[in-house]
Amino acid sequence: MPFRAPADEFRFICKHIVPYGDVAATDMFAHADEDVSDAILTEAAKVCDEVLAPLQRNGDLTPAVLENGVVRTSPGFADGFKALAEGGWVSMSGSEEYGGMGLPVTLSTAVNDMMSGACLALQLNPLMSQGQIEALEHHASDEMKALYLPKLASGEWCGTMNLTEAHAGSDVGALSSKATDNGDGTYAVTGQKIFISWADNDFSENVCHLVLARLPDGAPGTKGISLFLVPRHIPDADGNPGEKNSLRVVSLEHKLGLHGSPTAVMSFEGAKGWIVGEKHGGMKAMFTMMNNARLGVGTQGIGTAEAAYQKALEYALDRKQGRSPVEGGTGTIADHADVRRMLTRMKAEIFAARSIEMMNAVALDLAKATGDDGQASRAAFLTPITKAFGTDIGSTVANLGVQVHGGMGFIEETGAAQFVRDVRVTQIYEGTNGIQAMDFVARKMMDGGEMAFRILEETEQCAEEARANFPKMAGAVWSAAENLREATEWLVAQKDMNDRFAGAVPFLFAFARVLGACAHLRAAMVCGPDHARTRLARFYITRMLPEYEAALAEARAGAADLYALTVEDLTA
Repeated sequence: MPFRAPADEFRFICKHIVPYGDVAATDMFAHADEDVSDAILTEAAKVCDEVLAPLQRNGDLTPAVLENGVVRTSPGFADGFKALAEGGWVSMSGSEEYGGMGLPVTLSTAVNDMMSGACLALQLNPLMSQGQIEALEHHASDEMKALYLPKLASGEWCGTMNLTEAHAGSDVGALSSKATDNGDGTYAVTGQKIFISWADNDFSENVCHLVLARLPDGAPGTKGISLFLVPRHIPDADGNPGEKNSLRVVSLEHKLGLHGSPTAVMSFEGAKGWIVGEKHGGMKAMFTMMNNARLGVGTQGIGTAEAAYQKALEYALDRKQGRSPVEGGTGTIADHADVRRMLTRMKAEIFAARSIEMMNAVALDLAKATGDDGQASRAAFLTPITKAFGTDIGSTVANLGVQVHGGMGFIEETGAAQFVRDVRVTQIYEGTNGIQAMDFVARKMMDGGEMAFRILEETEQCAEEARANFPKMAGAVWSAAENLREATEWLVAQKDMNDRFAGAVPFLFAFARVLGACAHLRAAMVCGPDHARTRLARFYITRMLPEYEAALAEARAGAADLYALTVEDLTA
C-alpha cells in the first residue's frame, strides 16, 4: 500500500477542531472558502501520492553528490520539483502581487505536512524558499522584491538560509562572517557557513542565499549582525542569471539520514550581496524566516509520523504471527495487544500534534488578516510547541514504526528505518527542541503567563461543554488544564531562569499533552459516542494524557538537583 496523503484528516480538523471558518470569513482570505480549500487539498494530495511519494526511496538510496562544484540531485528530484513549481505549490501563501497564491498559512501548512510524509528530502527545498519569500516580503526593498520574489515564487530560483558557522551554532552572535560596503549599493560578503540545506541543486536557474554577516561597524553579538541576499549567479540588467558569484559549495555532509537533501559547507569569498532590511537588523529579518521555518519543521515531523504510521499499519495488517487472541480478529499481528497499543498510540499522537500545528497556523492567519495582536501572541506561543512536540512525535512514531515491523524494521529493505533517520534532524535544526522549550518558558512567558492562562481557560471551557456526554473524559481534561494552570503560576513566579530552564522540556511536553487531549475531546463531541474518533480520544485521554503529571513533577523540580551533580560526578 503506497503512501496516501491524509487530505480528509485536514478537512475534519479545519471544520471541527480549529476555527478555519473564521479565517475564510476575513476579507483577506474570503477567496479561500471551503470549496477552494477542499480543491487545494485534493490536488495537493494527488501530487503527493503520484509525484513525490515514488521519490522517497530514491533520495535515501541514491543521495545527492557534489561533482565538479555542482550538486547532482537524486534521481527524479528534478522532475518532482518541476511538478511542485508548475503547480504553484512553492509559494501558496506568498503575495499574489509577486506570483504567490495568496492563500492562508493554514492551507500551506496542511500541504507541507502531506508533502513531508510523501518525500521529506525534496519537500525541504520549497520550505526553504517559502521562508525566504516571507523574509523578503517583510524586509526587502521594493526593487529587491520585484526582482527576486516572482522568481522564487515560480520555482525558477530557490532560496536558502545561512546562519550557522563551525564555531557559532546556537550562539549566532559569535559568527565571524564579514561584509564590507562596495560603494555601489552592494556588499562583499566573506565567510564560511555550515549545515546549509539545499545549498545548491542542478534543476533551478539560480540559488539565492540569505547570509548573516557583520559590517565593520557592527557591534559584538546579535545586535551587530546584518542580513544579505547573495545569489549564486548575479542577475544581469534583464533580471536573468548572469555572472557566477564568488561563492562555492565546499563539501556535502555525510549524514545519518535525509540523504536526498544536500547539506553543504558554503564558502563566500567576497561574494556580491545586497543588504536586506536595516543595517545591523539582520536577526529581526532572519527571525521572520526562522519562525516560518519552525512551524514548517514541526509540520515535517508530523508528516513523517503519518508516513511511518501508514507503513507500520500496512505491515501489521499483512504479517501473520501466532494465534490471534481476538475472536474474529484479522489473524495478523495487529490483533496482538502490544502491536495494537503501538498502532493506536501512533495514530493518537499524530492527531494531537496535527491539531496543534493547525491551531498555530490559524492564529497566524487571523493575526495577518485582522491585525489582532492577541492572535499574533497566540501564534508566537504555539510555535515552539508545534516545532518541539511535532518533531518529538515524528521521532517517537517513526521509532514505534520500526518496532511494529520487528526484525524487518531493522532491515533497510522495508524502508521503515528511513523515517527514523530522516526525521531525527527535525528535532535539531531551526533551533533545537531544548532551545524551543527554553524560549517557551522564558520569552513566551514574559506576559506573566497571560496567553497560557487564556488557552487553558478555553481548554476548561471545552471540557465543561463535553461533561454531559463524556463526563469521565471531560473531567480528566479539565483537571489536567487546572493542574497545568497551577504549574504555570509556579513557573512565572520563578526569578531564577535556570529553575525554569531545568524543567522547560517536560513543561512544554505537558502543555502539548493537554492541548492534544482537548483536540481529541472536541473530535469526540463532534462525532458522538459510537465513533472511531471517540474511541481514539478515549485511548489518548485515558492512557496518554496522564503522562503530563510526571512531566509537571519534573518541570517543578527546579535546577538544584541538576547542579548537585558535579562534572566530576558525571565523569566518575
